[in-house]
Amino acid sequence: MTGYARIFRWIVFLLAAGYCLRTLVFGSYEHFGGPFRYLTHWALFMSFFAASRMTALVEGRSARRWDGFICATAVINAMVVFMYWRLFLEDPNLVSTDGELGPLYLELYLHALGPLLQWIDAVFIHRSFRKLGAPLMWLFGVIAAYVLWAELALQPMNDTPMGSVTSGLPYPFLNDLELAGRSVFYGSNFAISIVLLVGFAGLAWMIRRLTRGQEAP
Repeated sequence: MTGYARIFRWIVFLLAAGYCLRTLVFGSYEHFGGPFRYLTHWALFMSFFAASRMTALVEGRSARRWDGFICATAVINAMVVFMYWRLFLEDPNLVSTDGELGPLYLELYLHALGPLLQWIDAVFIHRSFRKLGAPLMWLFGVIAAYVLWAELALQPMNDTPMGSVTSGLPYPFLNDLELAGRSVFYGSNFAISIVLLVGFAGLAWMIRRLTRGQEAP
């Protein structure tokens, strides 16, 4: 399986690298924070780093597995996909100021294909999710950092999007919520991340049982 894993990981790595480069070069810097206003791009760069480590591992250039980070990246990707499509299907204006999707090749990679490829490696090839302590700490750190970034940097430094309560928070619907409402939203999403982590762990356990005796590359 190592040969197929090497090819797969190089494909995943090159795709992630290309989209990261596109984000840096062609992303909008009209507002403070640029493309990094959005959790989607945090997930993209996490996926890129994860892919680089997995490629190094299968090439024998590193022995470190990065299990905690790989697991957390899978969960953050799942949160991005779940929240984006749920909100977009409910009302496109909840996630976009003009209610329109971006270029199809970009949206499908960021909110479908890219996360799917990372999940395949994490669960089926790398076989992560053996211990949940480290992933939980990574999740708490990433989510806390993003919330602080949004509330303490993006909100005071940006005038748009504008809502009925505040302005500057990256997702339009957040600007219609009081701080207490936003806190509930942030807390509920952290709870969802824990549920997703447990769900991934259960799936990974099943995969390991079915492929017992085969070593992860």
